[in-house]
Amino acid sequence: MQIETKEDEFSKEETIRQVNVNHKAWLGTYIILALLCLGIYFIVRLQVFSRWTSYHALVQKAVLAGFFIFIVLTASRYVQSLISRYKHVKAIAYNLIRLVRIISGIVIGMIVIAFLFENWYTAAASLGLISLVLGFALQTPISSFIGWLYIIARNPYKVGDRIQINDFKGDVVEIGYLDTTLWEFSGDYLTNDLPSGRLIRFPNTLVFQYEVYNYSWRKFPYIWNEIPFHIAYESNFTYVEEVLRRITKEVLGPDLEEKVKELKELVKQTAVDELTIREYPFITLRINANTWVEASVNYLVDPKKASTVRTEIIRRVIPELLKQTDSVMFPKSNAR
Repeated sequence: MQIETKEDEFSKEETIRQVNVNHKAWLGTYIILALLCLGIYFIVRLQVFSRWTSYHALVQKAVLAGFFIFIVLTASRYVQSLISRYKHVKAIAYNLIRLVRIISGIVIGMIVIAFLFENWYTAAASLGLISLVLGFALQTPISSFIGWLYIIARNPYKVGDRIQINDFKGDVVEIGYLDTTLWEFSGDYLTNDLPSGRLIRFPNTLVFQYEVYNYSWRKFPYIWNEIPFHIAYESNFTYVEEVLRRITKEVLGPDLEEKVKELKELVKQTAVDELTIREYPFITLRINANTWVEASVNYLVDPKKASTVRTEIIRRVIPELLKQTDSVMFPKSNAR
């Protein structure tokens, strides 16, 4: 595990280094292009090419607009490089970078409009007319963009979260301006919570239409899971409870016991009854509709590791129970 951790850390550092190199390359390119535009502007003003004097005004406006556009792109890329250095807040950095890009795009659009129209009133009237036409023609994309603003502001989910919205379940891999991309888990071909390999894209407007179930709450990124074991009425229930609790603790380790304490502290800050947080892990018994008793072990787990943990607990519990045939009996009917 230590070797894998070191490899993962090296991979992350290498990715960050490549991103920084990419940012520096783009910064250098934008600065060179801005200086080039500025140089062309002064050359034209000196009327070096007197043969094309009729085009001087147009060229000056074009290169001056280009200069300001490349300045905006340089500032945008520099801000993005600063944000990407904070690797411990990856999801927040992702949203901030998206926000910086859309702001820079708006500023560039304003620069283009300012240099296309000499009269600001004409520019405003033209922009208003275009906006009116586009508003009717692009209602759904505009609603999706507003949904993106809502996601950024209210943060119902972020990149890396495991969510469910409507019938879509998956891990968020991208939050675009118009849609969100999920890496599906479970799905039509699986009965567990492992990734299915399919990508799901849905418009951001769905956040206004359906409930969002987030399994990766930042303050407490765990869910309760339950595994039922079927035993006969004649079994020693005390022994069964001891085995289930002991093996579950061994599989999960001591860390999650502290998480239960954190959960209790969070519950105290709400109107929820604190007594509903049971001993960890806790065992429940109930009578099945057939001829056996269900002994269920309940525990906290990372939602992305639920299948692995469940498999390990079952793999270790059943052989342990089978060792004590006098204390633990299993149903032998064909109805089980």
